[in-house]
Amino acid sequence: MTGTILNGITILVGGLLGLRLGKFLSEKARETIVIGLGLFTIGISVTMFLETNNSLIVLGGILIGGLLGEFLKIESRINKLGIILENRFNGGSADSSAGGTFVRGFMTSSVLFCTGPMAILGAIQDGLIGDYQLLAIKSIMDGFAAFAISATLGIGVLFSAPVVFLYQGGFSLLAFQFQEIMSPEMIAEMTATGGLLLIGLAISSLLEIKPIRVGNFLPSLVISPLIVYLLSLI
Repeated sequence: MTGTILNGITILVGGLLGLRLGKFLSEKARETIVIGLGLFTIGISVTMFLETNNSLIVLGGILIGGLLGEFLKIESRINKLGIILENRFNGGSADSSAGGTFVRGFMTSSVLFCTGPMAILGAIQDGLIGDYQLLAIKSIMDGFAAFAISATLGIGVLFSAPVVFLYQGGFSLLAFQFQEIMSPEMIAEMTATGGLLLIGLAISSLLEIKPIRVGNFLPSLVISPLIVYLLSLI
């Protein structure tokens, strides 16, 4: 759990610094930071997608997971949670639209920090043998990302820290069980699926090219490895 705690702290510190120092940056400078982060995210996303051994599994996971997310209205529920938190902590000036900066900051940072091989493998390694080297590296990256995102999208970024703690902490606490269940093939397809979600996140929230309900695709991270498992039984 050491690495997970460190990761949460760096996100909070980076986010707070972004809130404090971000006001000294011009609007164009903040836009440049977010665009640069978006381009970098797409680059990382492509390398993650290339981890797949069968792109059809990722496609199936995305389609089934997306439909499940639409049915459960995950994106809408996340937006409502963000609006409630913004009303509570941001002076009651919540934007009811899905494009509100608080919601965008919360969604962008939560998905960005929780998706990827470092979050999964690092948490498992930390839980099994107490080696948090991967999560330490991830913490540095997340701290800088939190600074950049909070400088533009505000306080919503800070609320991603508990999400990261619960997500990575869960993997660490259940590391032994996941080691028996999660094969390298399952992790590879989950990583590839996460890469596509990050691309959607970059297009929607960072580069603002086209609105995408990325939250509704979160079940894909479970569906893709599940498909691998079911296929292994055939």
